[in-house]
Amino acid sequence: MAVDLLLGLQWGDEGKGKIVDVFTKQYNIIARFQGGPNAGHTLEFDGQKHVLHTIPSGIFHEDALNLVGNGVVIDPVIFKRELDNLSKAGVDYKDRLVISRKAHLILPTHRLLDAASEASKGKAKIGSTLKGIGPTYMDKTGRNGIRVGDLELSDWKEKYRTLADKHEAMISFYNVDVQYNLSELETEFFKAIETLKSLQFIDSEEYLYQAQKSGKTILAEGAQGSLLDIDFGTYPFVTSSNTTAAGACTGLGVAPNQIGEVFGIFKAYTTRVGSGPFPTELFDEDGETMGRVGKEFGATTGRARRCGWLDMVALKYAVQVSGVTQLIMMKADVLSGFDTLKICTAYNYRGEEITHLPYNIEHENVTPIYTHFKGWEKDLTQLSSADQLPTELKDYISFIEKELEIPVKIVSVGPDRLQTIEL
Repeated sequence: MAVDLLLGLQWGDEGKGKIVDVFTKQYNIIARFQGGPNAGHTLEFDGQKHVLHTIPSGIFHEDALNLVGNGVVIDPVIFKRELDNLSKAGVDYKDRLVISRKAHLILPTHRLLDAASEASKGKAKIGSTLKGIGPTYMDKTGRNGIRVGDLELSDWKEKYRTLADKHEAMISFYNVDVQYNLSELETEFFKAIETLKSLQFIDSEEYLYQAQKSGKTILAEGAQGSLLDIDFGTYPFVTSSNTTAAGACTGLGVAPNQIGEVFGIFKAYTTRVGSGPFPTELFDEDGETMGRVGKEFGATTGRARRCGWLDMVALKYAVQVSGVTQLIMMKADVLSGFDTLKICTAYNYRGEEITHLPYNIEHENVTPIYTHFKGWEKDLTQLSSADQLPTELKDYISFIEKELEIPVKIVSVGPDRLQTIEL
């Protein structure tokens, strides 16, 4: 059985959690393959809102096995809070959640390093969530990291102490004012480690290989978005892992020829959290309306998201890099009420009109070129079938399909799992 992928095609926050939740009934295993608790996947059903940061979004389904892959970095403290919240929600997660031994751990000092590094940048800061993600991946590539499997070894605390001491020396190097009580942080950390050790640790690449051989269906769940990919995103304003399709292979140990469908999720408009270039960003009433109606605040940080029109140039790039086979459009309901809608179909790049994403998309180099569309007034949130969608929205979708040469299979018209329309 092939492994299907579900990826965000913009700067994150596309609504991946909701769609994974909707799709889970079709899969035996939901596997998260990269990122850390800087991701926030929001799910709504039965009148309740749930926010997950590390745990795969299929956890609310009794029949689905949820796997945290080797490409993920885990903060035991945040992970424990997620588990506590699941328990409060009546979710018995013990038999449906497993963790790769090769996943790396975020230490308290990783978070302190993150804060010190960001503070040292001043106005040039990249907008880190300060969750310790970057420093953890730096230790991973520097071959200094501590992995989940190390917790099964007798000397893991010695390895921890060596690395934490090294981090404290690095923090002092930044020469910024970072106040902390490491002893207090470590007490919470080691308590959370014991909770983590109560779960099943697995050799995930072998686990998934055997699952495929036995005919199990697998969905790989991405975090963040394609434009935040460490290689192909808007560097340096990116995350620290590969968020595109290739990341699923290295983040789970799945061979490239085993990838099946690649579902790409995008909003009907565009948002971005934190710093970095954003060609179609709006600073007017339209942008304010998108943010207010769309409740555009980060699930992890609470930060207001920057809003703008749909960027087809960037979307086409993300589709191309990951080989997307099916599209899912989110938050179509947010665009109800606009007289005119716009889609950026090209850039004026240093005086030349281009339709590909260039190396640098800072505002001094790029001006968006828009195609205009008639808006619609109809409230979409109560709709349940494709034939109820307004003609103007159908035209908007058809244009996207024609430009990307890929079908839009699902349109989301609200945050609840029931507000999902198949086309």
